[in-house]
Amino acid sequence: MATVKTGLEVFLEGPQSWVKGQRLGLLCNPASVDIRLVHARHRIASAVPGQLTALYSPQHGFFAEKQDNMIESGDRLDPATGLPVFSLYGETRIPTPAMLDPIDTLLVDLQDVGTRVYTFIYTLSHCMEAARQLGKRIVVLDRPNPIGGRMEGNLLKPECASFVGRYPIPMRHGLSIGELATLFNTQFKIGCELEVVAMRGWNRNMTYEQTGLPWVAPSPNLPTPASALVYPGQVLWEGTNISEGRGTTQPFELFGAPFIEPDALLENIDKTYRSGAVLRPAAFEPTSNKWAGQLCQGFQIHVTDPDAYRPYTLSLALYQAIFQMYEKRFAYKQPPYEYEYERLPMDLIIGDPEIRRAIENGVPLCTLAQAWSSALSTYRRQVRRIGLYEAD
Repeated sequence: MATVKTGLEVFLEGPQSWVKGQRLGLLCNPASVDIRLVHARHRIASAVPGQLTALYSPQHGFFAEKQDNMIESGDRLDPATGLPVFSLYGETRIPTPAMLDPIDTLLVDLQDVGTRVYTFIYTLSHCMEAARQLGKRIVVLDRPNPIGGRMEGNLLKPECASFVGRYPIPMRHGLSIGELATLFNTQFKIGCELEVVAMRGWNRNMTYEQTGLPWVAPSPNLPTPASALVYPGQVLWEGTNISEGRGTTQPFELFGAPFIEPDALLENIDKTYRSGAVLRPAAFEPTSNKWAGQLCQGFQIHVTDPDAYRPYTLSLALYQAIFQMYEKRFAYKQPPYEYEYERLPMDLIIGDPEIRRAIENGVPLCTLAQAWSSALSTYRRQVRRIGLYEAD
């Protein structure tokens, strides 16, 4: 039994008066479903017949069928409704005037995963900017942050801005997608006509399982809430030659490489950084992506206490230990990465090249955490200033 009503469900209870006569677009993907797993486009088309005129898809495609970064999807027709689907991860990541011409209001129903390095929220920000320029309205149908309201990590530095990080927010931002839209619109001054249809019954101390909502993978390698929970740290491996578990049934929960010795590595990870999680030694052979068909040694992360678990800190500790132990075999991924052709992908992911250099030089993580704590406090104040709840 669901304890939470998403913004979609609230919207469908009785569309507001402004909806009458509006041509509606919907930015969505397979995770845009109601409590009964009926897709939002079908529910909205039934609620306001004839008004849904266009669909839009983020990275990974309308059916979330595309893997990894820089694998584009094209425009298409939706076979179920016959509506045009405009890809916002294809020839362009910024909606053009022609794309938005069929609509007056863009409804956004996307499941974010609570991590700065996730392109859906920047697709939303580009849509908000285009809406401001073209006189369109944005309405975000809010959904839970599946990893809760804790905030963790350094803020993105301006020189690291990219499609995996446009604004100075922490790796684990602690907000729902509707709250992020409000933050982008006010604190970062997009200034579009924005409405957020709030959820009912959600609080950010909930695990996703406690919401009672069904989980549909928002992207191919986040198949479960457990994979989303580890993602704020495990996404670091995308910038390296360490497998993040793509090509296995447990992406991001599993990680490793042929040269890693799990027992030796575990000895170099302070127990403090392992709070709330168990690193279980594991072996796996990816069927695709890094080290495809080769035996990798590493770990599966089992989260035992979500409140105590700090995904970013743990993965930084693992990164530092692997760099020190296997410096000759460890390697960084080289550009391109998310349409950036010169900057190091790891810097874009971490959001601050000084942190990468500190990790390489063996600076203790507690020192790094102290260094970013002031900026994190500033971010919390920004969140409070615009009336958003902030959890420690």
